[in-house]
Amino acid sequence: MGILEGQLATITKNTMKKVMEDKGYAFFEEGDYNLNIIGIRNVSGRADRFDDNMIVLYKNNGKWMVHSYEITTEPGHKILKRPINSKGTAILIPDQYRGAYRIGTHKTYTALIQRGAKVKVWRDDNRDSKPDYKGEEDEGWYGINIHKHAGSDTREDTGGVSAGCQVFRSSKDFYEFMDLCDIAADTWSNSFTYTLLNSEDVYKEEKA
Repeated sequence: MGILEGQLATITKNTMKKVMEDKGYAFFEEGDYNLNIIGIRNVSGRADRFDDNMIVLYKNNGKWMVHSYEITTEPGHKILKRPINSKGTAILIPDQYRGAYRIGTHKTYTALIQRGAKVKVWRDDNRDSKPDYKGEEDEGWYGINIHKHAGSDTREDTGGVSAGCQVFRSSKDFYEFMDLCDIAADTWSNSFTYTLLNSEDVYKEEKA
């Protein structure tokens, strides 16, 4: 996990704003704690790894802040091989999901849960150990939540923790993230937009 502020935060904000605007997505700049929650998927074709990132960009007292976290945006081997849905395992499609998330209960603890809008997923039904970034698309209410890993923060593999959810590797990072969400909910409302990008979208902009 890392936190950027000052000039580095502003540079990162400018890059991400350009990526978002090029795709026609909203980028929130008004006021403090108006969170931009952005997942960046490493399209490696590998499951069971926390090899993706989430960055959260917002202003605090008018100054830009950037938090970066290790996450997974894909299901692990266990769920890919044994889907819980007859159509196949859900893999969230890169897009912006406006107002799709609320603070609520995931299992026994507070997390961001899919309560505000439908999301789009690919259905990976070939039951191998590699996530497929194509195929049949579904749109609906699938409980594609944003939550923490159930095991040790030092664990390398994701295990069966995700059936399509966006999952933090570190519990400490997750609770820091939820603290930001609590402040944002008090400042604005209990409604959060999540944007999922591919890593190529960001790297292309950085090289431009």
